[in-house]
Amino acid sequence: MLGIAADLNRLEEKLLYPSNTHLAIFVSIAEGETFRLDSMQINIDGELATHYLYGFKELDALQHGGVQRIYTGNLPTGGHEIEVSINGKTPGGDDFNSTETFAFDKGVEPELLGIALNGPKAIELSEW
Repeated sequence: MLGIAADLNRLEEKLLYPSNTHLAIFVSIAEGETFRLDSMQINIDGELATHYLYGFKELDALQHGGVQRIYTGNLPTGGHEIEVSINGKTPGGDDFNSTETFAFDKGVEPELLGIALNGPKAIELSEW
């Protein structure tokens, strides 16, 4: 039964997210960062892709080296723009919000993007 369930899950993912349009976005926090991340919003080509509110356990996992898959979806090949907005508190207790916009090209292969938070005002995008 477990083998059948695993096969069905793989088939479902292939049908919902074909490899030529597949986009996955992952989030990580740099080692040693102690700011509190409250929320993140991601827009792709001006459309809301996802909005996420962080709880204590999720933030703790990210601060200790964890990686979160925050978005999985379909996107046509070509040039695109991603906007990442974060809100939270600095280690000193001050509120912060930061927004960065990045351009990227989606090829025929599945696209895996990583968002690295290297501080309250330092957002970086990389291809994985």
